[in-house]
Formats: sequence, C-alpha cells, structure tokens
Amino acid sequence: MVYASPKELLERAYRQEEDPQVKERLLLVLRVRGDGVTAAQAAREVHRTKAWASKWLKRFDSYGLEGLKDALRSGRPPKIGSLVQIRIKTEMAKRSQSWRVKEVWHLIKEESGITLSVREVYRLLHRWGYRPIVPKKRFVKTASKEEKEAFKKGR
Repeated sequence: MVYASPKELLERAYRQEEDPQVKERLLLVLRVRGDGVTAAQAAREVHRTKAWASKWLKRFDSYGLEGLKDALRSGRPPKIGSLVQIRIKTEMAKRSQSWRVKEVWHLIKEESGITLSVREVYRLLHRWGYRPIVPKKRFVKTASKEEKEAFKKGR
C-alpha cells in the first residue's frame, strides 16, 4: 500500500479547493510545512503580514485543513422572523402591481408589529431581490424636453 506524503496531501487539497481565501492559506501552509520556507518569507510571497501567517499556521496545527476555512458567524438575528418574512413575500407576490416602500413598511408593521426605518425596508427588499423601478432624482432632469414629452402618456 502506497501512502501519500503530507506535502502531497497538501498539494491535492490545494488543487481541489475552490475558495480563493482558503487556497491562499493552503499555499502558505504548503510553502512553510512542505517546502521548509520560513513563515515570514511565505507571508511576503502571498503579500500578507507575518501576523496573518502565524495565525493561519497555528490554526492549521490545531485543527488541520478544517482550521483553514472561515468559521461560521452567527451575526445579529433579524428583527423580523423567517415565517413573517415568508408571509410578507407571499402577500407581495399576490399583487400584480409594483409595491411602494411605504406600502411594504405598513405591511411589515401590520404583519409583525415591528416598525422599521424606510432605509431598512429598502435593504430588506433588496435582499429579497426587488429593485426600484422609479428613476433616481439625479436622472430625472437628464432628458431633453422633447424626450420627456414623447415619454408622457397619450402623446
């Protein structure tokens, strides 16, 4: 039975990895542990600091290849629960016309009892895949008078 050396295992992991950040960390480990280069030299090669290199080498020594991946972060929990979000999205999908932000704001307040700022509603709609259909104020005065008249209904 033929066993692969640690360097060969690291090279195989490097070739198979798709996340560019993890790949960069694997390259660091490969250079230091596989090729015998100092951590400072390997850090210079990947245009990083010595502190960055020592952090990831320690994580590799403690946790192996899994230590090179980013840890999951919980983050702040959303103000609106997932079930309420589903109800709001379903309500929005039922209507064939577009929604105004104020209307969505009122809908959120009715469904969840939570008052969000208008900016938060914009962010939420953006996260859900909705985009504004009204031109921003900076684009309103860019058309000529002839173009505006041609655009108006009934003309």
